[in-house]
Amino acid sequence: MKIFLTGATGYIGKRLLIQLLSSGHEVICSVRDKKRFDLSLYENYKNQLSVIEHDYNDVASLSPIDQDIEIAFYLIHSMSANADFSKAEKISAKNFAETVEKTNCQQVIYLTGIVNDEQLSKHLQSRKDVEKELQSDSYALTVLRAGIIIGSGSASFEIIRDLVEKLPVMVAPKWLKTLCQPIAIRNVVEFLMGVMGKSFTYNKHFDIAGPDVLSYKEMLLIFAKERNLKRTIISVPVLSPKISSYWLYFITSTSYVLAKNLVESMKINVVAEKNDLAEKLGVKLLSYRESLKLSFDKIEQNDVLSTWYDSFGNYKYSKDVWNFLEVPTMGVFKDKKVREIKNEELTLDKIFGIGGKNGWYHANYLWSLRGSIDKLFGGVGLKRGRKNSKSINVGDSIDFWRVLYASREEKRLLLFAEMKVPGEAWLEFKIADGKLTQEATFRPVGILGRLYWYAVLPFHGYIFNGMISKLADEK
Repeated sequence: MKIFLTGATGYIGKRLLIQLLSSGHEVICSVRDKKRFDLSLYENYKNQLSVIEHDYNDVASLSPIDQDIEIAFYLIHSMSANADFSKAEKISAKNFAETVEKTNCQQVIYLTGIVNDEQLSKHLQSRKDVEKELQSDSYALTVLRAGIIIGSGSASFEIIRDLVEKLPVMVAPKWLKTLCQPIAIRNVVEFLMGVMGKSFTYNKHFDIAGPDVLSYKEMLLIFAKERNLKRTIISVPVLSPKISSYWLYFITSTSYVLAKNLVESMKINVVAEKNDLAEKLGVKLLSYRESLKLSFDKIEQNDVLSTWYDSFGNYKYSKDVWNFLEVPTMGVFKDKKVREIKNEELTLDKIFGIGGKNGWYHANYLWSLRGSIDKLFGGVGLKRGRKNSKSINVGDSIDFWRVLYASREEKRLLLFAEMKVPGEAWLEFKIADGKLTQEATFRPVGILGRLYWYAVLPFHGYIFNGMISKLADEK
């Protein structure tokens, strides 16, 4: 079948795309930024795959799509993008529906959240509103309403992981008693694949969730037990939603906007209404513990396909970040260091393994401090880490950097700063003629930007000298 897939660079979309291609389908991927779509990852399926660039909040970007598509997936959300995400989500859904209505599409499949509570959070109400916008007389709509998704790299999994692994004792809000019904990412993809072309799912909605109904407190404690960690959780009734949001923001790798919306949603029970969809599709539902074990296995095997922070979120440059691919030479400050190297492969391994658990090879405590300061000022901080400890792809996030260029063949890695700075910053590594060049570039904005550069200059001398020495070292 010919499939139209939105959100192909997102957490769910990347995983679904592989399944669609491996099942022999022809897939047209609709993405907001083609430069972030790495075609080299799908070399074995290049005859089945095409990519178009659409921004469903911008009508001018919506070029016509193939008339012969049979099924379309709507996997777009804007919860972490801005404070007024609900308006953006309605516009996006409306424009998507109008685009698909001009084709021969028979079915649109929409993945959303469970919305059974009478009083919904702003996030869940927005998801329900999107469902209405997607309804059409031109095609059948199948809606899958999922509980909390558990999988390596999912927002829920990573937040739980941050909380459990970093806090021996948690003083947490009363919403930890709220009930939810988590579902494994593997099951989510199975449901998405399973409902394709199934007429009994047309113009209907189904709650999809795992077999366990748990409180958030139980989920944290089960996670701790699976990791052989002893944790104590104390629930208190006095933490306001705002304080809870900041608590989640500073402890975990989430953004404040996402933390705020998650806290609002966590006050509402998210329990599925029973249905027989799993039985009809032959989906074996995994328990919460089984979901965790599969996630740990993927992490240990260094085989995490996608993460929730692959998206740019509310970062101010977003799609236009590629305008910064050419590092400026005028009106900038530079810290350039060069070292001779004897073992290029070893140095390349270090360069392409930088960040995350591997750290920055020198003065990691100062990097950590900079990440904490970034969080204080509303930045992304240093907690995002990296998806894969060995490989890097263009568009990946590495701590508070975004990968703009990565080529082992050309022996070059270019990073662009996503931390809060009064200007723009780049960090580049290149190997040529037996020498490693490490160059930090900063383009300041106003007097504050210049003052910032001179304030951090003494630290740069210590941090960057030590880092390039470690990278050039044969050990």
